[in-house]
Amino acid sequence: MSLIAGSYEKFIWGFKLRPSEPQTLTLTPIFSYPSHLSVIRTLAAAGPVAASGGADDTIHLYDLSTASSLGSLHEHSASLTSLAFYTPPNLSFPRNLVSAAADGSVCIYDADPFVHLKTVLPHRKAVNDLSIHPSGKLALTVGHDECLAMINLVRGRRSFYCRLGKEASLVDFDVGGDKFFMVMEEKVSVHEAEDARLLCEFENKKRVLCATPCENGILLTGGEDRCLTAWDVNSGKVAYTIEEAHAARVKGIVVLTKNSSSTFSDDDPHVVASASTDGVIRVWDVRMTAIKDKPNPLAEANTNSRLTCLAGSALKSLRRRQVRKNTSDEGQGVLNATDKKSAE
Repeated sequence: MSLIAGSYEKFIWGFKLRPSEPQTLTLTPIFSYPSHLSVIRTLAAAGPVAASGGADDTIHLYDLSTASSLGSLHEHSASLTSLAFYTPPNLSFPRNLVSAAADGSVCIYDADPFVHLKTVLPHRKAVNDLSIHPSGKLALTVGHDECLAMINLVRGRRSFYCRLGKEASLVDFDVGGDKFFMVMEEKVSVHEAEDARLLCEFENKKRVLCATPCENGILLTGGEDRCLTAWDVNSGKVAYTIEEAHAARVKGIVVLTKNSSSTFSDDDPHVVASASTDGVIRVWDVRMTAIKDKPNPLAEANTNSRLTCLAGSALKSLRRRQVRKNTSDEGQGVLNATDKKSAE
């Protein structure tokens, strides 16, 4: 398992999560360098590849298996706000990268090799966040224009647009793609993916800054309350909470799935990594919340920087495959050859 974190100081940090003793883990640094010219605002990772987006209007690409740079992408002309990879279930390497920026644009890339396929303008103002459906056929975006948009990734065009009445900062599908949730300050709403029907709402103590779904119907949130809170989507109640998980606000959460670590792989995902603006990354065993109020972290690393985002990727379950750099060869991605012509 690899974890990467971005910071206000333009640095990107890479760690390898390794088992050290029975039922314990260690975060081992693998790289750290100033990859951007300005603040790193968003990260994404899938398989052996990772991407970072900054206020310098640039996307940087990395090969996590060799801890090396793969180059950069420059299609955006505004600060990057969100990145997401799409990996089909039968592949160990991401097929597409989708990025969003502060000018309301969304770019779709083929990920092998990295080729720009299409630019869409789903919002009139900045895009705050985006999420790709597990099918890879559509994506949801929320923006500063207080609207929710749906992008048809097969055709490369906006297919739905509606006003929310209030600005949403985060949007994400659940693991199965049957539901999606939106974050509006301290409130989290869960919706049916088919018709956007509201299923339930959660009211956090303070503003939610990051959220991620688990496979077992749990939604994890973190933010200005410095806690990690697990919400049961089915009952609408709090399943468990790690109080004061960090000394400062939580800016990123990564759930380690069954294939992410060979140390813990017998039950539902219960190992979670979190990052805070105090520069600390911690790994938790959430099962310990049933024993004591505040469990001790399984692993911890201090970057001594102000962290802004966190992403993770499992490498152990991947087939050996060389990550290719951006070339002039045209690749096939979400947009197929026929749809590329019709979208132009």
